Amino acid sequence: MRDFIKRNYNHFNAGELSRCIESLREFLDNDGRLMITLAGAMSTAEIGRTLSPAIKAQKIHAICCTGANLEEDLFNLVARSDYEKIINWRELTPLDDLNFHNRGLNRVTDVAIPEDRAIRYVEEKIMPLWKDAEAAGDRRFPHEYIYDLLMHGDLEFDGDPDDSWLMAAADANIPIFTPGWEDSTLGNILVARVIDLSISSQDIVLSGLHSMQALADWYREDDSPTGILQVGGGIAGDFPICVVPMLRQDVGINVKLWSWFAQISESKPSYGGYSGAPPSEKISWGKISTETPRFVIESDATIVLPLLLQSIVEN
Repeated sequence: MRDFIKRNYNHFNAGELSRCIESLREFLDNDGRLMITLAGAMSTAEIGRTLSPAIKAQKIHAICCTGANLEEDLFNLVARSDYEKIINWRELTPLDDLNFHNRGLNRVTDVAIPEDRAIRYVEEKIMPLWKDAEAAGDRRFPHEYIYDLLMHGDLEFDGDPDDSWLMAAADANIPIFTPGWEDSTLGNILVARVIDLSISSQDIVLSGLHSMQALADWYREDDSPTGILQVGGGIAGDFPICVVPMLRQDVGINVKLWSWFAQISESKPSYGGYSGAPPSEKISWGKISTETPRFVIESDATIVLPLLLQSIVEN
């Protein structure tokens, strides 16, 4: 894969991808630590097929993702064969989507997630962990409950665990930071269980503020240069990169700036969204420096990211 890209990907976004891969390999070879951020529906796009080997090869050292990416890798793992692929999704009518709803299917572009087999099955398995935490006065991050389920629960896997980035992350016990977890199906379910009095408080799950403090601890625990590969944008990308100016400007600790940066995004900076903000804008916020290697690949992450991950795993 790497040789193919070096020979054929020479210009425009393709050339940027090729240069990014070579720079990232050099960064990792020089003891760099890499965080990857996952926005959108990358788990439902089955990015675990290439992200899992990268985690196992110790090329990924931390993950920041939305609550949807965290849970949707798990949903796929327990209900893979009950997912429904939708080839003609561009031709669907509102009535077609209503039919999916009535059949208990939740559509994400070209695939539908089964409500009962995936979501309610996971709810059934995670509820005892939430109740045990409540009884013990315990508070944990969202991924810690899921790690517990994967490593010690009685889950029945329907998909291949080797294709699950979450399983690889649990095996390696790498940190996952999930800001805004309440914007997820499991977050909604926890609030629902508080409303119906099944659980007395949502405080059993640590918040995004606790995630920022944990991220600050992780960032400072190692003097190795630390880089960030931002896939998409949104809170998954903007949250972790802010840890550096927070420590430097708000706390007053002279930590290193992010040492490597790349972004795969289809967003445009002219719309004013953080998802499309170019690396140079991050210099003004004290996140990266003028010397930080930085790359922007304006393309579909479901196409680009597997090529990048496979290329950094190869010898």
